[in-house]
Amino acid sequence: MKTKEYNAQLGKLETELAKLQAWIQDQGLRVVVIFEGRDAAGKGGTIKTITRRLNPRVVRTVALPVPTERQKTEWFLQRYVAHLPAAGEMVLFDRSWYNRLNVEKVMGFCTEEQYQRFLVLCPEFEETLVDDGIIVIKYWLHTSDEEQERRFQARNTDPRKRWKLSPMDLEARSRWVDYSRARDVTFEHTNTAWAPWHLADLEDKKAGRLNVISHLLSQIPYEDLTPPSLDLPERQPAGDYVEPDWSRLEIPRSFA
Repeated sequence: MKTKEYNAQLGKLETELAKLQAWIQDQGLRVVVIFEGRDAAGKGGTIKTITRRLNPRVVRTVALPVPTERQKTEWFLQRYVAHLPAAGEMVLFDRSWYNRLNVEKVMGFCTEEQYQRFLVLCPEFEETLVDDGIIVIKYWLHTSDEEQERRFQARNTDPRKRWKLSPMDLEARSRWVDYSRARDVTFEHTNTAWAPWHLADLEDKKAGRLNVISHLLSQIPYEDLTPPSLDLPERQPAGDYVEPDWSRLEIPRSFA
């Protein structure tokens, strides 16, 4: 997709996202949006595109780090539950409790017993969330093998992106088929009526992001609560106030 067309369409969708945000606040909705997929599938970029014009106090992103030694001994869902939304909030999970069914399974970070137990628990947990009034929307982002390889090479050659390549990412490259099998089992067990999976093709990042945003907007019926333009008051006149010379505090100007 051409950048000009992308920006034009994104601008329209951002206006609708602002309306959705206002509706979530007004109605006290609780919304969970999960983003899963292989490394370099476009999760982070898609989430940033959704949130860049929104209020971080209403729409926030959760991207949890590797669990601490203490957290490893807790109930698996414990640290995720702490980040669930309150009334008037939407939370976007950049990877979620599905780590257990994919990363942890493939990398051997959980036992087979823990894995099998969570296959049963996961849909029950999500049903509990939905029964309590939380809206759960799940996206699995995907690209072709060739496009993922191109993005990996781009990260490796660009110092600005190299931080995105972790030792885990490199190890995952050698377990491609194992991840495919884990994904298939995940879909078979957790694609439920109350929390279905939605596949999003991110081969073309621009088009893919627009498709995800458009679909997200379609999942929550909302009304336009945009307030009218405000009458801005006149600025207070300076009167006898004289601003001191604070030029010594100015940072150096490296750019004109």
